[in-house]
Amino acid sequence: MSDKVEYNELLDHYGGLLTPRQQIIAKDYFRDDLSLQEIAELEGISRAAVYDMMKLCREDLDHYENTLHIIQNSRIRIALYRRIQEAGNEM
Repeated sequence: MSDKVEYNELLDHYGGLLTPRQQIIAKDYFRDDLSLQEIAELEGISRAAVYDMMKLCREDLDHYENTLHIIQNSRIRIALYRRIQEAGNEM
């Protein structure tokens, strides 16, 4: 899975736990596919500040998933549901 796709999924589940500023910058980067320079210009901050913010966002999103396991558990449930559905179709 590509990095941006994975972080979009993390953002879907844990985005509300980020600060409002982090949410805006993460959305611009992951969802709108803006470059660090484009985000810096939009937000009126330096490219380095955007880079640091994105690093922090990644760390926070990874931490939330490593602690709460919402996405991991969801994937397990989906796999189990599919197995149950397949077993039902075989009958």
